Amino acid sequence: MAAQPEGTPCWADAMFPDLEAAKSFYGELLGWTFDEASEEYGYYTQARSGGKIVAALTPQMPGVEGPAAWNLYFATPDATATATKIRDNGGALTMDPMTVGEFGTMVTAQDPSGVHFSVWQAASHEGFEKIGEPGSYAWADLITRDVEKADRFFPTVFPFEVQRMKHEAVDFHLWSVGGKPVAGRMKMTDDFPPDTPPYINVHFAVDNCDDAVATVTKLGGQVTSAAMDSPFGRFASVMDQQGAAFSVIDLQTTKGEMPEWES
Repeated sequence: MAAQPEGTPCWADAMFPDLEAAKSFYGELLGWTFDEASEEYGYYTQARSGGKIVAALTPQMPGVEGPAAWNLYFATPDATATATKIRDNGGALTMDPMTVGEFGTMVTAQDPSGVHFSVWQAASHEGFEKIGEPGSYAWADLITRDVEKADRFFPTVFPFEVQRMKHEAVDFHLWSVGGKPVAGRMKMTDDFPPDTPPYINVHFAVDNCDDAVATVTKLGGQVTSAAMDSPFGRFASVMDQQGAAFSVIDLQTTKGEMPEWES
């Protein structure tokens, strides 16, 4: 598997106060199995779907506060150069480039609008081994109120080609790399509680959106936006029982016409 082009989402992980509860939740919801974790890497636990690595769960580090949250990594050929771009364009580094064994080099950061994200320069670990199939990563949207700051920042740090959705009621930008859509930027509306921080909403693919929503609630999670149809698939926004927000999407069940875009 070749390393992903610069700016492509290549990995996702989340930190939980209760790792075993998280494994139980995502194991039942997404059918994940989990690798053995070692103390050397802080019990960082890779998840697999059909034998292929698709994400990771990790215990919350001492001193870290707040609810669990999913974290998205963007690929880079040079983590140090990307870290410089982040700083030069008004972002903040929450962790300088750090080599992680033989696996690669990571950076954690925050954009000027307050969105947390990470950067990954692959070595032996090149990221997702499966994408867009049930049980794996499917898509991600950056959701923020301060779209002007995000719009200046991300296409400068990463080689994003930007298109705007032609829709009066929705402020949405599509980010592409080499002509391939990789992620989106959505303006947070008044439908979100006023204390909701900006975040990246990771979508995981499922066989059936409504069944997945039922499983989320059965396992103690919450539905934050009810299942709805779209040209991209039927999806719902949810939260696990430890507060990590994400979406589930059935990519095969589509409805409606694709939107029009403009540069």
